[in-house]
Amino acid sequence: MAMVRYNPFGIGDLQNEINRLFTNMGESDSSGATAHWMPTVDIQEYDDRFQLFVDLPGVDPKEVEITLDNGVLSISGERKDVMTESNAEVLNRRSERGHGRFFRRFMLPETIDTDNVSAKGVNGVLEISIQKQAKAQPRRIEVAA
Repeated sequence: MAMVRYNPFGIGDLQNEINRLFTNMGESDSSGATAHWMPTVDIQEYDDRFQLFVDLPGVDPKEVEITLDNGVLSISGERKDVMTESNAEVLNRRSERGHGRFFRRFMLPETIDTDNVSAKGVNGVLEISIQKQAKAQPRRIEVAA
């Protein structure tokens, strides 16, 4: 028999629901009105760049549209549904993978170098590298006599 803490008012549950609501609110802003699913993304920051890893198995990297406008990185495209009429003999179907249009948007800091962005597809993962601007180096200023 396990001991469970008595919570007569469900305060913890209420707090969890509020956190879930505000956490998911940002996701809906990023998805766009026409998106059917959102790919998962890992973001890593280094001293000189940001690196994004977008899971897009089954999507041709050449078919993905990446734009950078006013500090907003947008990634969009489409994954086709593998279920077609040629699979008419399928008796039952369970579909967990998203398909259709996808869209993700990320606000980037002003420190990025908008002219130095690259992307490549490797094993179903889209890798986007965004370089940071070179930091201004301190310089010695001579005082005139």
